[in-house]
Amino acid sequence: MKKVNQSHPRLRKSWENKTYEQIISSSEMDSLTSICEALFPPLDPPSKLDHNQPIDNSIKSFYRSSGSQKPIPFEVAGVMKDRGLPEAVLLVDDNSHNAVWEAIDYKPDTTTTDNKANNQGRPLESGIVETLYETPLTLLQSLTSKGLDVREDPKDNLYKIKCDVVIVGSGCGGGVAAAILAAAGQKVVVLEKGNYYSAPDYSSLEGPTMNELMEKGGMIPTTDGAVMLLAGSTVGGGTAVNWSAALNTPDPVLKEWADEQGLGLFGSPQYKFAMQSVTQRLGVTTECVKEGFQNQVLRKGCKNLGIKVDQVPRNSSEAHYCGSCYYGCRTADKQGTDVTWLVDAVNLGAVIITGCKAETLLFTKNGRKKEKRCVGVLARSFNEKIPGKFELEAKVTISACGSLLTPPLLISSGLRNRHIGKNLHLHPSLMVWGYFPEGPTSQFEGKSYEGGLITSAHQVAPDQMSNSMPRALIETPALGPAACAALFCPWESGSDIKRRMLRYSRTANLFVMVRDKGSGEVRSEQRISYGLSAEDRENMTAGLRRALKILIAAGAVEVGTYRSDGQRIECKGKSEDEIEEFLGSVSATKGPLTARFWAVYCTAHQMGSCRMGRRENEGAVDENGESWEAEGLFVCDGSVLPSAVGVNPMITIQSTAYCIAKKLAESLKNGEFNI
Repeated sequence: MKKVNQSHPRLRKSWENKTYEQIISSSEMDSLTSICEALFPPLDPPSKLDHNQPIDNSIKSFYRSSGSQKPIPFEVAGVMKDRGLPEAVLLVDDNSHNAVWEAIDYKPDTTTTDNKANNQGRPLESGIVETLYETPLTLLQSLTSKGLDVREDPKDNLYKIKCDVVIVGSGCGGGVAAAILAAAGQKVVVLEKGNYYSAPDYSSLEGPTMNELMEKGGMIPTTDGAVMLLAGSTVGGGTAVNWSAALNTPDPVLKEWADEQGLGLFGSPQYKFAMQSVTQRLGVTTECVKEGFQNQVLRKGCKNLGIKVDQVPRNSSEAHYCGSCYYGCRTADKQGTDVTWLVDAVNLGAVIITGCKAETLLFTKNGRKKEKRCVGVLARSFNEKIPGKFELEAKVTISACGSLLTPPLLISSGLRNRHIGKNLHLHPSLMVWGYFPEGPTSQFEGKSYEGGLITSAHQVAPDQMSNSMPRALIETPALGPAACAALFCPWESGSDIKRRMLRYSRTANLFVMVRDKGSGEVRSEQRISYGLSAEDRENMTAGLRRALKILIAAGAVEVGTYRSDGQRIECKGKSEDEIEEFLGSVSATKGPLTARFWAVYCTAHQMGSCRMGRRENEGAVDENGESWEAEGLFVCDGSVLPSAVGVNPMITIQSTAYCIAKKLAESLKNGEFNI
C-alpha cells in the first residue's frame, strides 16, 4: 500500500520561506533575471523531436518556460550568497511536484511505502537528543532523561557532561565504534553536527535533500576547482546517502598495507573476522533480482565486448530496487549505520546529540606515556536558541568525522604531527554518457534514475601482473536532473539545453574511478588541495575509453564525455575507424583553471588524511588508531587508511573501525584510560 508523501519539512520545498529575501539591489536583480532568461529562454516548441519523440502539452510547456520565472532568480541570488544548491531550480512546489518532471520523464518516488521498517518509526528515538528542536528550558531535561550525568554551569555558559567515551561523527567509523564500545559496557555519547532523519522523512527531492544531508550542499571544491567532493552530513554520515556498494578490501591492498607498510593489522585474522562481522551486520547480499536501466546498459555492453562484468555486493536485500538511496533510503532497506550499528548502540544506552559540532579537543598535560592527555571535547549547537556550549569529559575521545573534518579538528586543537591532513586520497572520478532512445526496438527497460544504484561493475585490467589492482573501476552513478543539467558542457543555446534535458531519463551514465597514487592535503574546512599523478591520468584515460566502448557496444545512438567542449559523437553510420579516432581523442583532462578543454572530477570517497603508521614519522596515528601526540585520543574513520582502497571503501572503513574499537574496549576494561 502506498500513501501520500509525509516527508520532513526540511526535506521539502515548503521549508523555504515563501517571501524571498532581497539580498541584492533591484537593478542587480533585473540584470540577474535577464541572465537567467538568456540561459534558459522561452521558446516555441519544435515541429519534431529526436527519434520521433511525441510532443505533448508538458513538452510544449517546458519549451515555453523561462529562467526568469520566480523563484529562480531569487534562488540563484541565494546561491551567490550562500554557495548552496538552488532548491527550486526546477520549480518544485509544496506538494513535491515539478511542472518540468513530466516533460523530462522524471518520476521520483515521492510516496511512502507501508512496510515493517517504516512502521517502526524512528529507530534511534530512545537515544537521541536533537538540539535543533531544544530550548534552554528543555535541553537539560532531555540530556538527563537519556541517563547522562549533566551539570549546568551558568558562570561559564556550559553544559558539562560526563561519559566514558565521546565520539565525534556517526558515519562508517563512528557508528561501528559506538556499538562496540556500548556493548562493552561504556557510556557512549555520539556528537553529530547533522540532523536525524529516518525512512519516512526522506522526500527524494534533489535540492533540499542535498542541502540538508550533504556537507555544504554536496558542493565542496578543491582550491583549484578541479575536484568536487561529496560527503554526508547527517546521522549515519555517508552511509545514509551512499550508493550501497559493499565491497571487501581487495587482497592486493591488504598485502600492500601489511607487508610493504608494516601494518600487521591488515594481514591478521582479526581483520578478516572484522570484515565478516561487518558484512553480516549490514546484511550484505551478492545477488540482484532486477537491475536498473544504467546497470543493464553496463552489463550488456560488457557482454557484447566479451569482457567481464562483476556483480556488486550491496548492504540491502536482493530485491532492493531503489533509485533514490542517494537522497536517503525511503524503504529503510539500505543498511546504513543509522539503522544498524547506531541502533545497537542506543539500545545499549548510548546517546546521540545532533545538530552539535565539535569545536576543539580538550587536553591536560599529565599524560602517563605521552606529553598530552585528551579528556574530552568542547562543542556547540547550531541552534541559536542554545547559547551555551557542551563540555564533554570522557576517558576516551574518538574523532570519526571523516577525512575532510578530522584533520581540521585535530589541527585547530593544537596537534602538530606532520601527517595530519596530508596523504588525502579521493578515488577521483569522471563520467561518460550514452543516449538510448525509448522505443519498441530498445533492449533496456526503465529510466536512468530507477533501480539499484550500483549492482554491476567492470574492472579495467592492469597491464602487468594479474594479481595487481585494476587500472580503473567502471560503475554507475546516481545523477539527479539538476546535477545533470549543471554538468552539460558547453552551453550552446537555450534550445540545446532543453533538448538535452528531454533525453535525461534515457541517458545512461558510467563513472570511471581510479585508485589514486596522487594525493592532497586538508588543513582547514575551507581549504582542500589535491593533484592527480601522471599514472592516475593514464589509468583514467584507459577507463574513459573503455567506458565509452561499453556504451557503444550496448547500442547507444550517441555518446560523449562531460568535457568543457561537449566532446561527443553520434554512433549511427560511423565506421570503426571513425569511432577509434573519437576514442583516441578522449583523455583525462585537467581542471578548469589549467586547461583549454577541462572537466571537473567528482569524488564521494575520502581516505588517508590521518593515516596509520608504524612510527610517529610515518603516520598521524598508530596501529590502534591512537594519536601519537595525545593519550586517549583515537581516530576511527576513513582518514586512518594507509592509502586509497581502489574500491568503494565502506566495508574497509567499518572493518578498520571494528578492529580499533575492539582493541580499545579491551584497554578500557583493563583500566588503561581511567581518569
